[in-house]
Amino acid sequence: MSKTFQANLLGAGTLALLLAALYWALYGAPTEATMGTIQRIFYYHVPAAAASWTALAINALASLAYLATRSRKADALAVAGAEVGLAFLTIVLITGPIWARPVWGVWWVWDPRLTLTLAMWVMYASYLILRQLTPEGGSQPRLAAVLAVFFAADIPIDYMSIRWWRGQHPAPVLFGGPDSGLAPRMLAALLLSMTAFLALMAVLVAMRYRQELLRDRITGLRQRRMLAAEN
Repeated sequence: MSKTFQANLLGAGTLALLLAALYWALYGAPTEATMGTIQRIFYYHVPAAAASWTALAINALASLAYLATRSRKADALAVAGAEVGLAFLTIVLITGPIWARPVWGVWWVWDPRLTLTLAMWVMYASYLILRQLTPEGGSQPRLAAVLAVFFAADIPIDYMSIRWWRGQHPAPVLFGGPDSGLAPRMLAALLLSMTAFLALMAVLVAMRYRQELLRDRITGLRQRRMLAAEN
């Protein structure tokens, strides 16, 4: 089985999961009694958050691996994790206010969870800007890796914030205590959406990782041609 066929098969499977998740989010799950139809954005907001945290955790682990080994592959994986994680984090910050406006009456409040999520977006955006604006090689990957490990501390704090501090953000519906939980069809829709988003995250990270390594090969070929031409 060729790598291209495997990639196409994985992509088709992820698309099927996303379509199934869309159906369950819109039709399979019952309408929430208090918030109504707007609550259905929950099946995208929460999985996007899970996908962003997972991708940014990949960035942190790959950065630690780079600091230990100076492996270019680890650095490429760190870049891929940060870019994909920031994309999913953007989805979180867009869907959150859309959901909040009809429910809370405002687009944004400086709630601990919202503030920490926005801070995380700013940190990882600055990480990627640093990589774009500084020359490649030298100390750039090492500095980026140190920042990534430092920024990763916000991930567990962001996750635990609705457990540690009272705020406007709803309490956790999973693993939140005796009063938490979802109706069976709501839980099925959430788990399906979570699986689909995590699969999409994995596909995007893998694609971006391969692109980064391919870019290295192209750069190396160009440098060798330039040296050959000079000689």
